[in-house]
Amino acid sequence: MPVQPLYRTPVDPQWIDYNGHLRDAYYGLILSLATDALMDRLGMDAPYRERTRCTLYTVEMHIHYLKEVHESDVVVVNAAILGSDTKRIHAAVRLGCEGRDEPAAAAEIMLLHIKQGDTPAVAPFPPDIARAIEHFREQSAGMPVGPGSRQMALRSRP
Repeated sequence: MPVQPLYRTPVDPQWIDYNGHLRDAYYGLILSLATDALMDRLGMDAPYRERTRCTLYTVEMHIHYLKEVHESDVVVVNAAILGSDTKRIHAAVRLGCEGRDEPAAAAEIMLLHIKQGDTPAVAPFPPDIARAIEHFREQSAGMPVGPGSRQMALRSRP
């Protein structure tokens, strides 16, 4: 069963750079807003955050820019959960444009469940959230996710 898109947005003209396509910083903004939508889908919405004082922090994000996004585009974001444990979610996110099959960007994101307060601390997911994460992982298992992360390095040339 295909997962419904997490997030959809038209490209704001102010997001376009001097090359005529989406400025790299706005890929991060779109991915951040999609992460908020993922939190909502998993039950970690505003009432949850208020009630528990828990939220997700992004601790790592790797973005692969694959195709240009233009002012006339509408961006659609899908996600798959690649793995999770008692306090972390490893998600793959695919950013595409309506009317196109190939992704414009792909990202991997590591999210950490945090109890906020004077000293924020890692906290385990409650059982209902853990079940929602597992259910989403199962639903999104077949989603194409794009290239996986790799270590960046300059390769020396002989």
